[in-house]
Amino acid sequence: MFFDDKWLDIAARGSILTALALVWIVLLIRIVGLRSLSKMTNFDFVMTVALGSLLASASQVTEWGAYVQILVGVAMLFIVQVAAALLRRQSETIEAAIQNCPVYLMRDGVIDEEALAKTRVAHSDLIAKLREANVMHFDEVRAVVLEATGDVSVLHGKALDERLTQDVEEA
Repeated sequence: MFFDDKWLDIAARGSILTALALVWIVLLIRIVGLRSLSKMTNFDFVMTVALGSLLASASQVTEWGAYVQILVGVAMLFIVQVAAALLRRQSETIEAAIQNCPVYLMRDGVIDEEALAKTRVAHSDLIAKLREANVMHFDEVRAVVLEATGDVSVLHGKALDERLTQDVEEA
């Protein structure tokens, strides 16, 4: 028979261990906060990918020791992320080491071709982001910023408060 006791054991173990690991992750997110899964920094992105990888590993373990090691690894990811966030707030040097700086891709209606090349953003991707932001004319665009998270912000209108772009770098 295809579904013997071995197959049922494997299916049950995978299901139960995955559910328990997921509950563990949700509990840690409730303790640490939703920022744990944000895209605010490179570190946050790596955290999200690593959590997914560890959750997948948890569903496939065959020994309790390995399972506990994965759960400890998940907890350590949260601890390191909280520590990194606290250090970033206290030190500009650590902030600069962990975080990319946002970059202008366009300013006052003029596309910065050098910035596009440096950041490897295609001209067509920039135009698509302008369309998504409902820009009708280039002269409406005050700034387009490639954020540290990889998102693209389009700031358009009659005027731009310079405080919104005080941390943005030229290419």
